[in-house]
Amino acid sequence: MAERTALNASTERGIERRAPARRGVPWRTQGPVLAAIAVGGALGACARYATALLWPTASGAFPWTTFWVNVSGCAVIGVLMVVITDIGAGHRLVRPFFGTGVLGGFTTFSTYTVDIERLTDTGRATTGLLDLVATALGALAAVWTTAHLTRRVIEWRTS
Repeated sequence: MAERTALNASTERGIERRAPARRGVPWRTQGPVLAAIAVGGALGACARYATALLWPTASGAFPWTTFWVNVSGCAVIGVLMVVITDIGAGHRLVRPFFGTGVLGGFTTFSTYTVDIERLTDTGRATTGLLDLVATALGALAAVWTTAHLTRRVIEWRTS
């Protein structure tokens, strides 16, 4: 009875006792997630590389391919995250595979920074600055717009 009173008193003071965390085998739960991210990332990176081969950027020119890869990838991320979070559809590996893996591998903010560096190193600092601002704003606008529109479509379809 004394233990029960102590537990109630500690709960009243805002202190809660928690059961110790069970230590399981992390690879049983995280292994499939890491595998989904890796496979998705490889597919996304291959798609990005193929896009760069299909639409190469001339030296010193605005890197339109990288720009559109990042903006379109962010647009798809906006749709995917709303569908997964608002509808709750899909397997537990959908988000890591498509969101982190495929779309994370497809969008290329590392190449974006290399493009800016190349532009500034070749005396095209204004174009590099334009790329810096346009890609960041374009990516943010794409995520916000597609997330907003996807929510409106879901609301419209469910009403």
